[in-house]
Amino acid sequence: MSETAQTSEVEIPRPADDRLRRALFRFRQSKLSMLGAAVVAIVLFFTAFGTILAPYPEHVAGAVDTANRFQPPSLTHPFGTNELGQDVLSLVMAGATVSVLAGFGVVLIGTLIGTLVGAVAGFVGGWTDEGLMRLTDLTLTIPSLILAMAIAAALGPGFTNMVIAISLSWWPGYARLVRGEVLAAREEVYVTAARAIGANPSRILFRHILPNVVSPIIVKMSLDMGFAILTVAGLGFIGIGVRPPTPEWGTLLSLSRSYMPDYWWTAMAPGMAMFFAVFGFNLLGDGLRDILDPKARR
Repeated sequence: MSETAQTSEVEIPRPADDRLRRALFRFRQSKLSMLGAAVVAIVLFFTAFGTILAPYPEHVAGAVDTANRFQPPSLTHPFGTNELGQDVLSLVMAGATVSVLAGFGVVLIGTLIGTLVGAVAGFVGGWTDEGLMRLTDLTLTIPSLILAMAIAAALGPGFTNMVIAISLSWWPGYARLVRGEVLAAREEVYVTAARAIGANPSRILFRHILPNVVSPIIVKMSLDMGFAILTVAGLGFIGIGVRPPTPEWGTLLSLSRSYMPDYWWTAMAPGMAMFFAVFGFNLLGDGLRDILDPKARR
């Protein structure tokens, strides 16, 4: 009898596994979500291995070949060469590492800061909530790109300074989102039960409330990745981001604008790379929203 009971216990699917299977089924049913996941997978592949797989790694390192400058697309150079004779395809592949990693760093740091501020404000309430939200509102009144430009100009060019500058203008959206979720979650029964058994406030917030409000945060992070990549490219385009010879999509666009439209291929490759990256992350974010939205569950 014990063996029968053990077998029946094993065969019963756990609720978490069942929810995961249903979520993956809904995701697979959306062709656009699958397309977004495929595009993001390709972008992440080149982020990890683009520099290694570049056909002309010496061009990525800064070498020039002036004898082959402004060569049109061909089998030797599928996206042509730039004003220094460098292979544009190699620069774009290596630039994926800088652009996507910078975007990921911006989203991650902005999420951590915004989640902490919003969680404390929503859970504590009172003057703490008022003070933190007025600081958030003050930051929101300044356009994020303008604020990032000002901070980046003060810190100086460079990858790290660029990520910090954009992150300091990125967190208010997460603070607002998390505050609203925490305000609703702190009235739930499980929070009341945790208080009743004597759990301290920090444990209630970080062990009970935040794990239950992580779904909208993940969705916002996936949707923000595309905009973060565009912001990184924007700073590089105006010259206060990553400086040459480090390849970055915005910097490559900035250098190629002087040669448009005669040598159009120098701008086409980095522009299309940004388009596909943003397109893929947006489609993936929409798919994750459909999965993680409680109202969409059946």
